[in-house]
Amino acid sequence: MRTIVNGRDKELRDGMTIAELLAHDKIEHVRVAVELNGQVVPRQDFSKVRLRDGDSLEVVTLVGGG
Repeated sequence: MRTIVNGRDKELRDGMTIAELLAHDKIEHVRVAVELNGQVVPRQDFSKVRLRDGDSLEVVTLVGGG
């Protein structure tokens, strides 16, 4: 399955969830925001939302500072 993640084409396993993608890429899902096909996905839905061929994701890591 081909998906666009942060503007880059990526090959993923069929039926992978957002939570599985984040774990695979070693991204701590507590400090990220995810947009799927132009819609923000609530953090509590990361393990429920399955990705499909052709989906477009933007994954933004939140960084604190001052």
